[in-house]
Amino acid sequence: MSTLFSPITIRSIQFKNRIVVSPMCQYSSENGFANDWHLVHLGSRAVGGAGLIITEATAVSPEGRISPNDLGIWTNEHIAGLKRITQFLNQHGAIAGVQLAHAGRKASTQRPWDGGKAILSNQDKGWETVAPSAIPFTDSDPRPLALTVEGIKNVLIDFQDAARRSVEAGFQVIEIHAAHGYLLHEFLSPLSNQRTDEYGGSFDNRIRLLLEVVSHVQAVWPEEYPLFVRISATDWTEGGWTVEDSVALANVLQSKGVDVIDCSTGGNVAHAKIPVGPGYQVEFAERVKKEAGIMTAAVGLITDVEQAETILADGRADFVLLAREFLRDPYFPLHAAHVLGDEVAWPVQYERAKPRRDHK
Repeated sequence: MSTLFSPITIRSIQFKNRIVVSPMCQYSSENGFANDWHLVHLGSRAVGGAGLIITEATAVSPEGRISPNDLGIWTNEHIAGLKRITQFLNQHGAIAGVQLAHAGRKASTQRPWDGGKAILSNQDKGWETVAPSAIPFTDSDPRPLALTVEGIKNVLIDFQDAARRSVEAGFQVIEIHAAHGYLLHEFLSPLSNQRTDEYGGSFDNRIRLLLEVVSHVQAVWPEEYPLFVRISATDWTEGGWTVEDSVALANVLQSKGVDVIDCSTGGNVAHAKIPVGPGYQVEFAERVKKEAGIMTAAVGLITDVEQAETILADGRADFVLLAREFLRDPYFPLHAAHVLGDEVAWPVQYERAKPRRDHK
């Protein structure tokens, strides 16, 4: 069997393969509620054979949404719609994961197809954004409100309550979103965090909020379920967060009981020069894995079967996350298994379309 289709067990959860549906914002919710679009979008990837499916960034509070149309988990009323999805994913052999997120200063924006611009707090559906420091993401964005210590405590409660609801909704993996320039990443990076209290300045102070979020989530998250953290391994900008910082953070997170570091990059600097290309972020997953001794997930323009297999077979990461390739091909795992010569089960409804071994 290929490495791509080798099962892996973390805590009590066995993943049937190493293929993960990366969180992909759909901007298709009203008031945070999951609907038929989310069921079909995520459910089709379970039918397609993914081992782990992680929801889009799911806001822990209304002000933590990227847009007014983000998925949410800030009220118990959100549980039923999400549970409908997790049950379907489980029925088709996928593990259901949820990405818990707070957008920080990058919140209150239009959907991409509506322009993607910031919605001012005094405009329809807009709200005041928060951040570690009152520094806007771009010069044209409104200045966020610097969180007080009391405000930080409220954020911690929001993450904890969201984790509790995640259990009730049937999720078996939580990924804490500390990447892409959103709130937790904003605290990590000295480019966006210029605080002078216990949450700013030194490396230990800047990682404090993320460690506290991890602790608050773990207080209600079952010990038998895995905990992932997504980071941006570099800001791609001088004076920002670096891969060396990421390795140091991963060492701390591992000591705190985090199981997997999902290594993305960028998002905190509007005009960072990022050398985008096939597998351009894999090197960061590899370095964190080897230097911190923790399991990692690689993401970023992984689009080819042999490419995904080689990343894993060479020990550069433990999982591969696909986003846009899954948008193009919801059945990527089924097709990948055929290419690699692995025998995997197809949904019985689709068996008659399963290709024969002598047909490439």
